[in-house]
Amino acid sequence: MAKFVNRTEELRRLHELYESDEPELAVIFGRRRLGKTELVKQSLTEYDEAIIYQAKQKTSALQLQQFIEVAADTYPGITRIREDWEAVLGYLADQDSIVVLDEFPYLVEQDESLPSVLQAMFDHELEGSQATIVLVGSSISMMEEAALLGNSPLYGRSSLKLDIRQLPFDAAVEFFSDSYAPEDHVFTWGVFGGVPYYLEDVSPDASLGENIHRTILSRHGSLHNEPDYVLRMELTEPTRYFSILEAIAGGKTSRNEIAGATGIDYNQLSKYLNRLERLRLIDQHVPITERKERTKRSKYRIRDHFFRFWFHFVYGTGDRYDELGTEAYEVLIEPELADFVSPAFEELCCAALRTLYPEYTITDTGKWWYQDHEIDVVGLTNSETLLVGECKFQESPLNYEAFSKLQDHVEELRWTPPAGGSRDHEYALFSRSGFTSSIKEAATQRDDLRLFTVDDVVKAL
Repeated sequence: MAKFVNRTEELRRLHELYESDEPELAVIFGRRRLGKTELVKQSLTEYDEAIIYQAKQKTSALQLQQFIEVAADTYPGITRIREDWEAVLGYLADQDSIVVLDEFPYLVEQDESLPSVLQAMFDHELEGSQATIVLVGSSISMMEEAALLGNSPLYGRSSLKLDIRQLPFDAAVEFFSDSYAPEDHVFTWGVFGGVPYYLEDVSPDASLGENIHRTILSRHGSLHNEPDYVLRMELTEPTRYFSILEAIAGGKTSRNEIAGATGIDYNQLSKYLNRLERLRLIDQHVPITERKERTKRSKYRIRDHFFRFWFHFVYGTGDRYDELGTEAYEVLIEPELADFVSPAFEELCCAALRTLYPEYTITDTGKWWYQDHEIDVVGLTNSETLLVGECKFQESPLNYEAFSKLQDHVEELRWTPPAGGSRDHEYALFSRSGFTSSIKEAATQRDDLRLFTVDDVVKAL
């Protein structure tokens, strides 16, 4: 049975909908493997008469026939209704039913009129009904066309839209072994991310290396071809998208760099990048002190940690890992893994900032960069104080030189406190492997410098 964690707010909002005295339409969307089906099942544990239909890629006639068979277990009278969606759904609405159409895009593929049928029902036919219809879909593009965009038939009809995203770190760690140290949490999160389907494959009885080899590196692994499968299910010309993701995973993060690495014309690149953003696979981030629409210093990054790992280490390697066998992880992955996980650690440090500095109202967190200057963690506040931090996820302790460089970088950061006037700084140093005696001594002598370990960060999340 699939493990279910978090999603408390989503469950609350669905339960509110089910208890409504009005006809309600909910749209639940998000890319594959995020647990949308399990969320719906969990929301209906106390609603025995709810109908959950899992659509398959079959003809419209077969889909409708199978839906009627599922519904007949609870509402046997439905077998006497003529077999078309309008009549069948209308009958169930008269019973004040809860109806879930899971993988709704498969139904629309075979019957493009279905969104319009639902539109007409909600516009003209459901007065006095307390029915709830829940549409669930993994194809974000088709869900947008059917229900989410302004020109879609169901736009404006839904009372609830749930955009299901990856689990946050504090929920993802519930899948990990109780014996994991905080450092292990960060490594595992940095590789597998927050997708429940991927996390369920992490064995609590195996080391990180064993989990990576068994699930990802081995050609028989359950996740070995996962990104290939997900992208081909969603995209009509995946080759260019693969090239873009490979380029970003390899450190090509600006539009010019991506165009140069992939050979895709710069003017055509936007449509591919925009599609990957809509799939929540990449995002465009900018220095925290700037606005996306005004800056030319934006960078692209792969949001999904597992996809980033796969495109960095696995894509295009053929049978290389199978030839090395169990040594593959130690030889090819482990030496690079700390560097690879560092961006994920920086994300966690940013996320922990509000807990670590409760005395400040932090309005935004993120990174900052300009030319050769870069600051891993920045917290903007509503006061005159700017929080800045350096992260090191290496085996050697963080030294005083790192603090000196951070101070140099801060001199180049342009930020004015909201109320105007001069600013002051709070310095935060985050380290996987502790700190040298010189920086520890400095922290005891300064009120504006604090040192945080991985344990501190994980406990704050």
